[in-house]
Amino acid sequence: MDSCFSHRTAIITGAGRGIGLCIAQLFLKAGANVVIAEHSAELQSSAEAFLNAPDKFFFSATDVASESSVQSMAEDAVRRFGRIDFLIHNAATACNQPMDRLTWEQWQAVLAVNLSGAFLCAKHCKEQLEKNRGAIVNIASTRALMSEPNTEAYSASKGGLVALTRALSISLAPKVRVNCISPGWIVTDAYQHGCQHTKLSAQDHAQHPAGRVGRPEDVAEMVLYLCSDKAGFVTGQNIVIDGGMTTKMIYS
Repeated sequence: MDSCFSHRTAIITGAGRGIGLCIAQLFLKAGANVVIAEHSAELQSSAEAFLNAPDKFFFSATDVASESSVQSMAEDAVRRFGRIDFLIHNAATACNQPMDRLTWEQWQAVLAVNLSGAFLCAKHCKEQLEKNRGAIVNIASTRALMSEPNTEAYSASKGGLVALTRALSISLAPKVRVNCISPGWIVTDAYQHGCQHTKLSAQDHAQHPAGRVGRPEDVAEMVLYLCSDKAGFVTGQNIVIDGGMTTKMIYS
């Protein structure tokens, strides 16, 4: 248990499975209370069984694209645990398809969750985070820095999230530190509540300068570091965790 997390509270959006669930698990192991703000209510029972810490966390069915839903979640967190110290915006959605088939509503829906949701969560946790000199970590993506075809909405939302992180780090300074993480290829099978098994080839691993594909723990450990007292001089940064792929020149 890390004493800097004991009796403190972390809100993690989109934490019913995947990277978010891994982050929740590490916060609990470090001694923090955890609020899982998750839109998919059907993930509640599986997340509760996986974490197995009923006194230390609760599941809040939250639509981060709805201001009233976010406000209610933040108020519930304070009622349950008395405080908010850390906000991890991990919730994300995608609609990757050719631009001429991407509707305006689909575009707006992706930005509403991935980008506007981060703003709404920061807005409604601001008072508590400032009071407790807390930290925000937004989960962006290397798609903010490089792209594949037909990812306009997702890439734009993640690029915006990097910019929002920097803006928040100045607006909330010096009381709240704000950083973001841009993961690359992360295989989340172990945190998906099922028998999902991603088939990885030797080449999948070898193409990464680090020699392997990423794991949720690679991201979660950085989240805890950025929220800890050890990162007290780190704010306004985008930390890329991609095994070196965005550094590698690739020519065909």
